[in-house]
Amino acid sequence: MNTHSRIAALLCLALPTAAAAQEPPAAAPAELELPPIVVQSRAFEAARNAIAPALGASRYEIDRTAIATLPQGENARLTDVLLQAPGVVQEAFGDLHVRGDHRNLQYRLNGVLLPEAISGFSQLFDARALRSVSLITGALPAQFGYRTAGIVDMVLRSGIEDTGGAVSLYGGSFGTIQPGFNYGGLAGNVEYFASLSGLASDRGFENPTRGPDGTHNQTLQGRGLVHVAVPVGDSTRLSFIAGTVQARYQVPNTPGLVPGFTAFGQPAFDSADLRAKQVQRSSFAILAAQHATGEVDLQLSTFLRSSSVRYRPDGLGDILFDGFASAVRRESLAYGLQGDAAWRVDENHTLRGGLFLSADTTRNATDSTVLPLDGMGGTIDAPFGIRERSRAEQQLYGLYAQDEWRLAETLTLNYGARFDVVAGTLEASQLSPRANLVWRPDEATTIALGYANYFTPPPAELLGRVDLPRYLGTTLQPSTLRADPVKAERSHYLNLGIRRQFGETLTLGVEAYARTVRDMQDLGQFGRAYIFSPYNYAKGRAYGVEFTADWREGPWRLYGNLSISRSEGKGLVSNQYFWTEAELAQVQRKWVRTDHDQLITGSAGASYEAWEGGAISASLVYGSGMRRGFANSRVMTPYATVNLGFSQRLSLPDGGDWTFRLDVLNLFDRTYLLRDGTGIGVGAPQYGMRRGIFAGISRAI
Repeated sequence: MNTHSRIAALLCLALPTAAAAQEPPAAAPAELELPPIVVQSRAFEAARNAIAPALGASRYEIDRTAIATLPQGENARLTDVLLQAPGVVQEAFGDLHVRGDHRNLQYRLNGVLLPEAISGFSQLFDARALRSVSLITGALPAQFGYRTAGIVDMVLRSGIEDTGGAVSLYGGSFGTIQPGFNYGGLAGNVEYFASLSGLASDRGFENPTRGPDGTHNQTLQGRGLVHVAVPVGDSTRLSFIAGTVQARYQVPNTPGLVPGFTAFGQPAFDSADLRAKQVQRSSFAILAAQHATGEVDLQLSTFLRSSSVRYRPDGLGDILFDGFASAVRRESLAYGLQGDAAWRVDENHTLRGGLFLSADTTRNATDSTVLPLDGMGGTIDAPFGIRERSRAEQQLYGLYAQDEWRLAETLTLNYGARFDVVAGTLEASQLSPRANLVWRPDEATTIALGYANYFTPPPAELLGRVDLPRYLGTTLQPSTLRADPVKAERSHYLNLGIRRQFGETLTLGVEAYARTVRDMQDLGQFGRAYIFSPYNYAKGRAYGVEFTADWREGPWRLYGNLSISRSEGKGLVSNQYFWTEAELAQVQRKWVRTDHDQLITGSAGASYEAWEGGAISASLVYGSGMRRGFANSRVMTPYATVNLGFSQRLSLPDGGDWTFRLDVLNLFDRTYLLRDGTGIGVGAPQYGMRRGIFAGISRAI
């Protein structure tokens, strides 16, 4: 595919959201009454933040300035930005593990919860649309439910605060081309912001081979987002947010494999010529009303999220190498209502409460071509099809209430509870108490002790039923003929954190946490399709400690994070057919590490505004390696990657402000494996990205 055809394809992918970004209304001239509107907008932002503060929990914020100075800047994926937060473990395909959990992240956009997409929301957002992103972990207050490993709290850029926009083009290694556009402003009293971007690359999924370039691994992606807000009087604001990502992937191949089966009379096939593909789509829309008056702040929002994944195998090739070929289609539609309120009763008490209602319907379709088995365990060259359809429905109902009680000038207790019910495919409920005690003995020191009882229903968008007897006597026959339904996870969480500021430049922090779990959920990729499936350990535990440091002075900023953690489970109580009999027996009698467990995780970075308009930055990500081998009994090789970035803003004779940037990712070209294809729920080897050199140019408009 040449450069011109790639750009044309990117524009086609972006068409669903292009209308939102075309011909934006002219920004209000400076002489209009902008300051009062700015003041009103900021007042609404402050009121919204006051509704759901993370009091007592651990909050790590990466603001717009920090995003811009990272290598790649606003061209970075949300995942790449979050890897700079403590306790975040890098996973293949943009997935993340936080504090020993697999995914289980709650995405909140301007205070509204978004049900996660089938492929995760890390692919939907890129940094150009975000004013800030925070990772909230620890013992979460009562307003946070369901997905509790971490809260990815995103704040969109504002048409008032970010008036104007930019057009950009970024690209480089691996055939990467990444055009981008964003614009924001005011039309009367209507605030708007829109962003649009595309991506063409020869590196879609992680490469299964150690070389820099993969075989059959192209991707085309388009994503867009629009935000409109309008005040209604002095105390009410209406907001509308919508976004989409459309992505097509080739599934990468491993050359040199030898077929293990014969089908349709053909025993030979070049594994480099496999042509499997996957298409992923996710879209959402939010309509929110915010009311702030006196001592009461309210926000009521409704949301809609649509998500789908379609995997198309190489029919003949997949059968020859795997013994079967499965076309997979999964579609999920979720909608719901969220309400939050805060009432400042007096100087010592702030009451908060709210509700959450959602419904999710997931449709699964699998068409498999399999080979029959003979009486000796061999295969017969007589392929036939098995067609399976299922539907999973899940409703969530939640209520919470809490009191922020100022016990003394330096001591605050934030206590409350939430009650959640899941109905449909799974029926369960729980009352979950929460409490956080925050002590500030002086202006520079904060000590927080928290407890949370969590209730985590399985991800509705990943649920599906399988009729195991239909696969008996075929190459898809599992070694374990048991598939108990996935259960809701219930856990107790303790967190202790200390943060100390030394002067105006240095901040140090340390946090320790421990979690005990019943019916601990985990996810695995079983099969060639890049779709995860959930299962439960009968019991689990995770514990660890995190160290953070941040130093800022003048044009310099240095930061570093180090995490030590352990996550393990025992016994299997759902979807046992994913495992072999030997693995089941091993897990039944002893504790085993979860596949995503990583003992040591680190991140660090530095930035220096060397001269006017110029900045140099560096970042580092370290991992001691996730698990591999039989029952996750072994560990991957440690790795460290270093990234460098340089950017320069210039005012050129055309009157425009231009920004040029140059980035080098994986500076030392370290070859490292995230996964080696062994362990529980790991489909194939997955190598991290080799050295990449990228350059970009953007012009303010």
